[in-house]
Amino acid sequence: MGKKKVVVLGGGVAGMTAAHELIERGFDVVVYERKRIAGGKARSMPVPDSGKEGRPDLPGEHGFRFVPGFYKHLPDTMGRIPFEGNPNGVLGNLVSVAREEFARTARTPLIALSRFPQSWADLKVLLEMPKEFEGLGLTTDDFEFFFSKIWQVLTSCQERRLLEYERVGWWEFVDAANRSKAYQTYLAIGATRTLVASKAELANTKTIGDIGIQLMLNVATIGESSDRILNGPTNDVWINPWLEYLRSKGVDYRFGTVVEQILCPKEAITGVVINDGTGPVTVTGDYYICALPVEVISGLVTKDLIAADPMLADLAPLAEQVNWMNGIQFYLFEDVPILAGHEMYLESPWALTSLSQQQFWPNFDLKNYGDGKVRGVISVDVSDWTSAGIRHGPAKDCTRDEIIWEVWEQLKQGLNVDGKVLLKDENRHSWFIDSDIEPGKKNPHTEVNLEPLLVNLIDSWHLRPDAYTAISNLYLASDYIRTHTDLACMEAANEAARRAVNAILSAENSSQPYCKIFPLHDPDILIPLRFMDKERFENGLPWTNEIAKPLGWLNKIKNAVEGALGG
Repeated sequence: MGKKKVVVLGGGVAGMTAAHELIERGFDVVVYERKRIAGGKARSMPVPDSGKEGRPDLPGEHGFRFVPGFYKHLPDTMGRIPFEGNPNGVLGNLVSVAREEFARTARTPLIALSRFPQSWADLKVLLEMPKEFEGLGLTTDDFEFFFSKIWQVLTSCQERRLLEYERVGWWEFVDAANRSKAYQTYLAIGATRTLVASKAELANTKTIGDIGIQLMLNVATIGESSDRILNGPTNDVWINPWLEYLRSKGVDYRFGTVVEQILCPKEAITGVVINDGTGPVTVTGDYYICALPVEVISGLVTKDLIAADPMLADLAPLAEQVNWMNGIQFYLFEDVPILAGHEMYLESPWALTSLSQQQFWPNFDLKNYGDGKVRGVISVDVSDWTSAGIRHGPAKDCTRDEIIWEVWEQLKQGLNVDGKVLLKDENRHSWFIDSDIEPGKKNPHTEVNLEPLLVNLIDSWHLRPDAYTAISNLYLASDYIRTHTDLACMEAANEAARRAVNAILSAENSSQPYCKIFPLHDPDILIPLRFMDKERFENGLPWTNEIAKPLGWLNKIKNAVEGALGG
């Protein structure tokens, strides 16, 4: 009967993952991507016209890459992408970092571990952390209460997390409104702003609790790190080798093609209208995987599609639940390493996170890029585009020059402290704002974001579809799909694509193996408590810590876990 053809709409992480899994299982695959560069929000990009005298353009990023230790789907795929000199493929280009810094406005930053101690230097940082936290204004009671809420999530059954905590705001769950400013800033808000571009008042407890636990468990587990980054510009050490591998296996990857319409006259897709700039053309396949962002696919949902699958109507309200999290690079005449890890600016008005990149790029000497004068680059993610800055209003309403001034000054407030001047105006060579941020057509003072980020708001799970649909040959693969990861990120996109491919394999009654799906980690040692909570939940009873009291050894486990998590 010949190979079955799968049309993949969207060539970001989800689309590339779907193509990867399908081509290795014997399908014909064609990918249609709007941009002229692969990778979607995960890509890096050249800074236009920055290369001089035959040098390549400076590398720019949509945002620096962050691959936590709890990611399992993405690293599994990365390990299967060949990279010269790496026996485990591009996975070998990930670097684990040991530290993270919480920068404070005009005050000494706090240094914390992002991995289990592996040296005397790590142990020293760990022993000094309680004193460091006291300097933030956090009390013992703050920590005890906060980690009692973490313990509650840890010992709650999955059913309670999904059906109860998903409908409760994180701010409410950790009782932030009734606690100190320091508690709100560093514990309640700190868990949401820089990770998922969300607000603690709006984020749901299931998502923040689950992901927070994963990060904490990474730090508490020997040999793991909660923070891994790439050892070079993203496209050089990951996306381009991936695209090259997919094409070598037979994937037809077509750039510059916009999806204009999905044709569904009855109960199946009959074709997709795409436009590569020369006019609309209808393309067909046996199966269709839509790996487009939620705000894009929602605009393609027609009455015919909703008639075939009423669940698709929920994509419209879901598409409204997006926020901005985009990158800015500052290129420096002289490198400023700052810290061998991420810096988080929890007191900054625009919720900044930064990374000094050159120290992690041993094979990418920046003097060979641009005009040859750059020696360092600081990549910054801006997570809050709606709050007023130091001098200007929200970033969305600022000109590009105003955005750069604000971000640079907010960085200086967090880094130029204790008499040290790490960032100097005269050391700034140039800057680059993610190309997805464009001046508004009607008002150039208002920015437009071509790639917003979905945030998991309170009680939004019911709006999110599964990877399969009621339409016999349509499947969905993007970070808004229902996944174990439950967070708009590369890991969720990868997992969603695996689920879509598995659904196609099932529809085909294929003998090929299913793509592996990895659950989030919940400590096995706490299974008895989660089992007892499940019984309470099924009987309509709230969570209680009383179930642990008759079991003295579980109290010891509780204390040990709280200690490992920083309690």
